[in-house]
Amino acid sequence: MTRRHIIAGALLLASAAGSPVHAEDKPAEIRIGTQKGGFFPAVRQRQTLENAFKPLGIEIKWIDFQFGPPLLEAINVGSVDFGYVGDAPPIFAQAGGARIRYVAAVKSEGNTQAIIVPKDSAIKTLADLKGKRVAFGKGSSAHNLLVAALEKAGLSWSDITAAPLAPADATAAFVKGSVDAWSIWDPYLALAELKENARVIAFDKDVHKPNAFYIANSDFVQKYPSLVAKLNTTFASEGVWANEHHEEVARAQAEATGVDIEAVRRFVHRSNFRVVPLDAEVIATQQAVADRFAKLGLIPKPVTVFDIVWKWTPGS
Repeated sequence: MTRRHIIAGALLLASAAGSPVHAEDKPAEIRIGTQKGGFFPAVRQRQTLENAFKPLGIEIKWIDFQFGPPLLEAINVGSVDFGYVGDAPPIFAQAGGARIRYVAAVKSEGNTQAIIVPKDSAIKTLADLKGKRVAFGKGSSAHNLLVAALEKAGLSWSDITAAPLAPADATAAFVKGSVDAWSIWDPYLALAELKENARVIAFDKDVHKPNAFYIANSDFVQKYPSLVAKLNTTFASEGVWANEHHEEVARAQAEATGVDIEAVRRFVHRSNFRVVPLDAEVIATQQAVADRFAKLGLIPKPVTVFDIVWKWTPGS
């Protein structure tokens, strides 16, 4: 056997062994994007992820965002590895070519997001939104709720004056009365109910079936599938605990975010935290969201949700 053959054989073996070597590689840290909604702040406060990944020599870094679209942009560019968002942000991100994957889901009961109006408003039904100025987070799950609500009421997008505002700006606009209605999620919803006596004209569940998602950077998923599975498993375990310990979740969440404890209690009590794989029902529901946005021209092109779904098998 010639030296050339020996070298070629060694290279072939090295190539074949490449996957296991890379699979054993691990990052120094995992960067988690978090918002004030969901229960990531409570998990952060409890140090659960830190304790799960410390034996692997991996640090956990938490990065705060106001809402989903900027969080997903951070995941797209690789400055965040993993995060939690509502149903609309991944649709906009996928349509824009973002490097993301759906890795798990939370089937919402539809109680944690709503369209609200001031307590003395003449607006009583969704149909009354015609001609009104309505605030929402552009590209957020509240955007989807508003679109679906108008559709249910037989109104078109052009029937309202759209006011795309981030939560902090929308809060100020709602309090000042510079918008007539606001499509928003918890804890901002609970805060508006408690502090401004805001009145709900429709919850998510009255309009459509919402879901929320755990999203990861596609390169991160490809390189560290076992770590993604461990993240899902850890959050799923925390979700089981959270569904059975609302008061502890509320206290941890309030401590982590600084949000009023009564508002946090309200949204925790009406939340579901169970983390599950994306099944056919969830994918079909999310595809309906994508198709709705494509039909209205709100995204640049139609998308197929299944194309960016990563299969997670709990316990594997």
